[in-house]
Formats: sequence, structure tokens, C-alpha cells
Amino acid sequence: MYLREIKSGGSLIGSVKVPGDKSISHRSLLFGSIAEGETTIEGLLPAEDPISTANCLKAMGVKIQLTTDNKIVKIQGVGLDGLKEPNDVLNCGNSGTTMRLLLGLLVGKQDRHFVLTGDESLNHRPMKRVGHPLKMMGAKVSGRCNGDFAPLSVVGAQLHGAVIGTPVASAQIKSAILLAALTAQGSTTVIEPANSRDHTERMLKAFGANVQISGELGRHITLRPGHKLSGTQIVVPGDISSASFWLIAGSLIPGSDITIENIGLNPTRTGILDVLKQMEANIELFNKREVAGEPLGDIRVVPSKQLKPFYIDTEIIPRLVDEVPILAVAACFCNGTSQITGASELRIKETDRLSVMTRQLTKMGAIIQENPDGLTIQGGKGLTGATLDSETDHRVAMSLAIASILAKGDSTMARSNAASVSYPEFWSDLERLRK
Repeated sequence: MYLREIKSGGSLIGSVKVPGDKSISHRSLLFGSIAEGETTIEGLLPAEDPISTANCLKAMGVKIQLTTDNKIVKIQGVGLDGLKEPNDVLNCGNSGTTMRLLLGLLVGKQDRHFVLTGDESLNHRPMKRVGHPLKMMGAKVSGRCNGDFAPLSVVGAQLHGAVIGTPVASAQIKSAILLAALTAQGSTTVIEPANSRDHTERMLKAFGANVQISGELGRHITLRPGHKLSGTQIVVPGDISSASFWLIAGSLIPGSDITIENIGLNPTRTGILDVLKQMEANIELFNKREVAGEPLGDIRVVPSKQLKPFYIDTEIIPRLVDEVPILAVAACFCNGTSQITGASELRIKETDRLSVMTRQLTKMGAIIQENPDGLTIQGGKGLTGATLDSETDHRVAMSLAIASILAKGDSTMARSNAASVSYPEFWSDLERLRK
């Protein structure tokens, strides 16, 4: 197995543009495909997960192509009911977003049959959490273990609107329901226990859907069908989840000075910035603007003398769930005990991220306790270089890379190529910034 050597020490200096937001990339492909007319997407994340979404859509008759300069993606939409029954199973690769959102998209395609599968990891990730609320709308979804695991069979049916309360704040569950609601009879309302990412609501409005937000703290999302979606122009901002690695690195690595450009600042995604403020990190937001309904800006980060420990609970987790691995690394260098709770959702990501980060950081000498729904980390002791393994998880790979630079002594990492799932240029960007 190839082991990547990671030298400790040095600084990170310069500007970086992280890949396009993965959540927005998935949705722009899906919504553009079921709109009428042409949709253009600038800044689409060219990574494995969105490519899986694009390939599934192509298999159902959607024309998706790059411009000659490979910078703009053009989609010829087929309309709400124009997706064709594919000739083969739809392979979602390692992408849970692809599978869960496609479920919502396909359950209302009457008189058509679809089978969704993925790689070994994805086929062991729970899908009943999406399939169950869709069945409340009349969907016909079946699969292994009573519909909880792929391969999944979808037989398109006439759906009816419903009021659905989700047990967890999950943008994937919410988005699947709203996609199904586009062709249902009657309106559908999703009620969340906390606010999850709202990219779907924002983008559906931009395409012309009738979406209304109400209720306490905007947790009631209602979609009324009957409005066609029209192709539009989308600019995908940089993914704040990918930026989080540079935000933590720039806060901790001595002598660093990093500017991250064109970052999405959607308030349902900026929990990482709230935690950095709690830690008294030295960050500056500037050049704020809005493009296609999504706020964005630039962020500069330089080291702080001493980061304070932090506390994360259920309320903020939906706004930073993907940033927990790199925050676990940061906690090792905070002066005191940091606590992460309400994060049981991380056990059903590409890996069980709570267990994986505990296992890998323990190798480096971290004082870390794994709890059922989070982590307790005693900071201030530092880390030591070790032989590490991403365990095939992209966010683990990038988190351990930053940990390795901060550690005393060099490290090696197995399966470091996992980073390409969401950030294909991570290792080259790291090399370019290192001084």
C-alpha cells in the first residue's frame, strides 16, 4: 500500500481557491436536469461524488457537457417528467448525497423502474431514513434489510403531498422530500428539529419553484407543485468544508498567512466560523457579496497565540457536521478540554468518523475519548508523528495532513488519495502553500 510521507513543521503562506461547494454542485446538476431549457454551471466541483451524480443523470437521457475551456458545465434540461428509464442500474459510487437525492427525484416518475447501487461503503450506509418519509408520500422503495441498504429498487408512482417531521436535521432527507414534492398532488411541508443546510430551498426558488419558509426559526419548508423549473445560470462558491482545513491550519501553524478566496458564506454552513470565534482565532472576512442567491466572500487567517477550547452541541452540528474531523485536530492544540456532542450523524458518513478520528489521533498521542455521540479531547499536549491511515475517508485524510504538519516528527499516511473525493487538488495546494 502506498504511504505518503508528510514532513512536520514549516508555514503555509499564500492564497488558495478551494473547489466548488459539493452540496451546491450536486443540486445544480439535479435541478438543471429537471428544468426546462439550458442551465449553465460555473465552478462545479470536478470530484468523484458530483461526477457520480452527473453520470446517473446522463444514464437517464440528460445531456451534460463541458465547454471547450472546461470551465462551464452546460445542461439541457428534460423537464420534471422527462427522465428516461435507464438501461442499467444507476451507480452512485461513494456518494450518499447522490443516492439520497436521486431517491427523492425518482420516486414520482410514474411507470418507470430504477435500481440504485454504490460501492461497498455506500451500500452499507442507511437509506431508510430517506425511504421512510418518501413512503409517507406514496413512494415505492425497497432494498436490502427492509429497504435500509442499497441496492435499492424504485418503482415510480403518483405521490401525494404530506406534512413530514424529520427525526434529525438533515439536508439530504429534506432535499429528497422536496424533490419528490415537485410532482406530488398537493403541497408538502417538511418540519425540521433544527435548521439544516438550505441550499435546496434557495436553488429551487432560483429555478422557479414555489417554496415558502415559515415557522419558528424557519424550520417549516413548504413546496407547492405546479410550477415548472426554468434553466438558469449558477455560480458555485468555494466549499467552506474544504476551506476549514486551511482555516484551522492557518490558525495553528506558526508563521502562516492564508487567504481563501470565493468562499460560500451561507449561514446554514458557517458553524465553523462561529466555533473559530469561540476559540478566539484570528480570521478576517472581506469582499462579501451574493451570487445566485448564495452569499460568499474571502477569508484571511493568521495564527493566534493560543486557541481556547470549544464546546459543540446538537444545535450547531447541522451547520458544521463535515468540519468535525478537522476540529478534532484543532482541539488537540487548544489550551483545555474541548467537547463535541450531538454528533452521532458522523457514524454514518463515508466512515464512522468519530471512531476513525479517535483511532488515528490516538496514534499521534492525542488524549481523546470517544463518546456515543461525540468526542472529548484534552488539548495542549501536542501530537507526535505516526503511521496513519485515512481509512478511505476524504475528510479524515485532509485532517490528518494538517495534524501531521503540526506534529513533532514526520508522519506517513496510507490511502491519502481519498482526499480526491471532495478536493482533488488538496495535496498540490498544500505543497504550493508550504514555505
